[in-house]
Amino acid sequence: MSWQEKLRGTRKGLRTLNAAMPETAQAFGGLGKAVKDGGVLDFKTKEFIALGIAVADRCEPCISLHIEALVRAQASRDEIADVLGMTIQMGGGPSMMYAAKALDCFDELTA
Repeated sequence: MSWQEKLRGTRKGLRTLNAAMPETAQAFGGLGKAVKDGGVLDFKTKEFIALGIAVADRCEPCISLHIEALVRAQASRDEIADVLGMTIQMGGGPSMMYAAKALDCFDELTA
């Protein structure tokens, strides 16, 4: 399945979900608008952050939507690659830190 097909499927699914819970969908949409329009970071930077989270959380629909937004924001391939590199680094680091905590907990509870 192509990414375009995935985007169409994602949008179709979201339309169906939004119709089933219009008040929740409207509130979530309002949050998204407030976050994207407000604050000190520009839209592209915010989308880079969203892409990093989408990749770290392994959410393909989110990845496709945020890549699409970044294409519209004229992000370059090099910028995307840089964000992905940071995402990979962060996905590994926190896991290592929490693995060390888990092992420490196990050692303490079995001592």
